[in-house]
Amino acid sequence: MNDMRTVGIPSPRVEGEQKVGGGAKYAVDVSVPGMLWAKVLRSPLAHGRIKRIDASKARALAGVAAVLTGADLAGAKIGKKIIDMPLLAEGVVRYMGEKVAAVAADSEAVAESALDLIDVEYEELPVVIDVLAAAQPNAPLIHPELQSYKGLLHEIATPSNVCVNLTWKKGLVEEGFRQSDVIVENSYSVPAVHQAYIEPHCSLVRVNDDGTAEVWSSNKSPFNMREQVGSALGVAPASLILHSCYVGGDFGGKGDGNDVALCYALAKRAGRPVKLLIDYSEELSAGNPRHGAVIKIKTGVKKNGLIIAEHIEFYFDSGAYASYRPQAYLVGAHDTPGPYRVPNCLIEEKYIYTNTMPAGYMRAPGHLQGMFASESHMDVVAQRLNMDPVEFRRLNFMHDGDPSPLGHVIPHIKPTETLARAIEASGFAKPKKKNSGRGCAVGDWVSKGGESYARIKIDEAGAITLSSAVTDTGPGVFTMMRQIVGEELKVPLDSVAVEMLDSDKVVKDTGVRGSSSTRVHGGSALNASVRARDEILKIAAVAMQASPEELLLFDGGVTHGRAERRMTYKEIVRANGGPIAVEGHYANMSDGPEASLVAQVAEVEVDDETGEVRVIQLTTAHNIGAILNPLTHQGQIDGSIAMGFGYGLVENIGYDESGKVLAANLGEYKIPNIKDMPPLQTTILHSDFGSGPYNSMSIGETALIPTAAAIANAVADAVGVRITSLPITAEKVRDALKQRG
Repeated sequence: MNDMRTVGIPSPRVEGEQKVGGGAKYAVDVSVPGMLWAKVLRSPLAHGRIKRIDASKARALAGVAAVLTGADLAGAKIGKKIIDMPLLAEGVVRYMGEKVAAVAADSEAVAESALDLIDVEYEELPVVIDVLAAAQPNAPLIHPELQSYKGLLHEIATPSNVCVNLTWKKGLVEEGFRQSDVIVENSYSVPAVHQAYIEPHCSLVRVNDDGTAEVWSSNKSPFNMREQVGSALGVAPASLILHSCYVGGDFGGKGDGNDVALCYALAKRAGRPVKLLIDYSEELSAGNPRHGAVIKIKTGVKKNGLIIAEHIEFYFDSGAYASYRPQAYLVGAHDTPGPYRVPNCLIEEKYIYTNTMPAGYMRAPGHLQGMFASESHMDVVAQRLNMDPVEFRRLNFMHDGDPSPLGHVIPHIKPTETLARAIEASGFAKPKKKNSGRGCAVGDWVSKGGESYARIKIDEAGAITLSSAVTDTGPGVFTMMRQIVGEELKVPLDSVAVEMLDSDKVVKDTGVRGSSSTRVHGGSALNASVRARDEILKIAAVAMQASPEELLLFDGGVTHGRAERRMTYKEIVRANGGPIAVEGHYANMSDGPEASLVAQVAEVEVDDETGEVRVIQLTTAHNIGAILNPLTHQGQIDGSIAMGFGYGLVENIGYDESGKVLAANLGEYKIPNIKDMPPLQTTILHSDFGSGPYNSMSIGETALIPTAAAIANAVADAVGVRITSLPITAEKVRDALKQRG
């Protein structure tokens, strides 16, 4: 008998036809009667006091329905954890591009004209761009009132630009350094980079007479966004009804509610719906990019190569505000020591205000900054010991059940096997041409938790509908959930319809985050599927006068093997007297218990005259569990590597001394295209251990983590110079070669 499997085979996207045919609804596609267009006036200074704002001419312009300044929204601040960002600047601007005023008008053109009529007088204040300079006690204070903010993680004894200062520790670190034979110290730096999603932010808000408000937004976490907006405006979060929309790319950057809150305030003032669409120059100059950082690492080892102690210091550039971080810190930074046995470990994280655009989350937040530094540093330490970098790693790798560098026991972790597969597949030991090199790097990702609801309904025609409030940001979460329903109910994939629910239809959904969609939303789909299956069998058993254990689900119905009887789902629903409807729930906020492992090898050629680096092959090896959809699984790997490639070689927002962004359009801000990418090779190790459905593991972010470090290590292998700052440009390599002589 054919088992009619839908899990484990390449499956097309459930929304694919809609997207290519133009039928998929994004926030920018939504229009409602009476809708106004919003535009915002942004600060031309990185730091300044607002002495005067005159918006009278803008308010008088024909077609303008509302104009707001900071005085109109006094005290309204927003944030995911630390509440420090005003909806519109109040008295002070802290970065170039901060919102100073907002206009709602009949058209975008009228709104733009109104902005030109707003007169603002500023007094310039000292600007601090460098994160290390900003951390000094004598640096100009960007937030003198920091101690009064809600959501601080700890007491701030003395006002400074350091808004978060965390310590993670295991063992006796100083004693570990005293016991070490060799101590190696180095400093690394990474820039701010943008998520570069295709769809810019867009929000539309309609405030109703009954006090509720309807929201359409390019936001991946509707329920979290409701809390942010409700808190900022003093309205009940449940009164905000978020209508489902597709999101045209996220990569961590689509989780805030700032624009929604501003649209709400404008709509309330104007008495009409308001829509705000951000253009890409605004995205690149006033968005929420990945944090730039300086990372200092000190490692103590024995002569035989065993790591004894490690001290890692992070100086994260928070930008002008801390509001975009859901936990107020980056969840991956303290995983920086990687999958190694480190008996004595100290990690210090400082998040520091500067006069740059506020930084937020981006794919593998904290992991990428830290792993570039730590995996580069592993090669530096190995070189100091005259050890092969692969052997040095193998000597220090964790094994199943070992405590992590911070003391958390990880039952399943396979770095030795994963690196061995990458080394073998890449031909790491093969002879190399002059100025060619190979570098390896590893990364680990502990799966994340969350909460989700899913519903399954089988109607009078026997048709199956899966419903969920999860937002699809592009990876295909509904396709994966539909596969699980098809697998459990034994129906073809295309017979499961999908319904995207608004926020008022379910209790909660933590949204797409942290490579958790398969675990969390697949978990709720699996739970709903099991409940639906049990209900189907119970009803069919009564109708067939059999026990549920005698029945099998197959091909859209139930078969009684011994009696050779069969009922279709349509017949079972009829026997039930109405549709079958169940709700599945998944709730597990804890991380782990498994780690998804990745090991990568980059092979490069370096021009020793120009410094140009050409990556000629990237090999990635993964230890994973069950693959639910090989097509989208490989797509996640390839997309992550492309992003890691850009981080390593190309991308950098960059600021001048005044705080102006140097790459404020996609012509200047370079991301890799298909011609830039080298051949990619993937090799997989399967494990029957995973916290997702069918023992699946996280994959969305793992392939991104080691890429930049692998390239840096390959460059050092090729020409003997160590580049410690990203991106690894031809100029940096050329200058390092000249200094070496």
